[in-house]
Amino acid sequence: MTGRSVNKKTGVISSIVNVISVVGFAFSMLVGIDFCQYLFSIFIAFSFVTIMCCYCFYADSSRKIPGICAAVFSAIYAAIIFIVYFSQLTTVRYSELSEQAAMLLDFKRFGLMFNYDLLGYAIMGLSTFFAGLTVIPDRKADKWAKYLLMIHGIFFFSCLTVPILGVFKPKADGSDSITGVILLECWCVYFIPTGILSALHFSRKEN
Repeated sequence: MTGRSVNKKTGVISSIVNVISVVGFAFSMLVGIDFCQYLFSIFIAFSFVTIMCCYCFYADSSRKIPGICAAVFSAIYAAIIFIVYFSQLTTVRYSELSEQAAMLLDFKRFGLMFNYDLLGYAIMGLSTFFAGLTVIPDRKADKWAKYLLMIHGIFFFSCLTVPILGVFKPKADGSDSITGVILLECWCVYFIPTGILSALHFSRKEN
């Protein structure tokens, strides 16, 4: 197996893992299984980093800087997401937090960790925007992949401004916001095709 083949397979497999993780995340939200929701979020981040690194690797020499930006921003996004959801699976899940600590650490309270989560997804939007700039489409699927990646960059502005404007107020009861769930489900519907098209994009690369 050549090094090039490993790079190609990394892109394809990572894209497939990402799609499966997004589907699992969406389903977990619908049925209300928080543990699975947080776990799938971590795998979304893991796979996303490798996808962005592959876009960087396969970028034309004239588009390497956007590719590097995509990879770097993906790493920043993943670091934030790991902190948010690993804390939910460990500290929040097993500790008897005081009310004040819970308001800060419990993701469902729409406090500090929720705001960090939105920051992470804002940076994810930047990453996909730069990844889209690396794609030189010669097929219809690649053109769709490019546009979906770049349009996803709009989430940078919405996810960055929502916490600043205080759209989601901290909640003492830890109940889910139906608005938040609907928005996240819509994001899943948008991002699943992006992962599928990324897998197709990498599968056509030369071995």
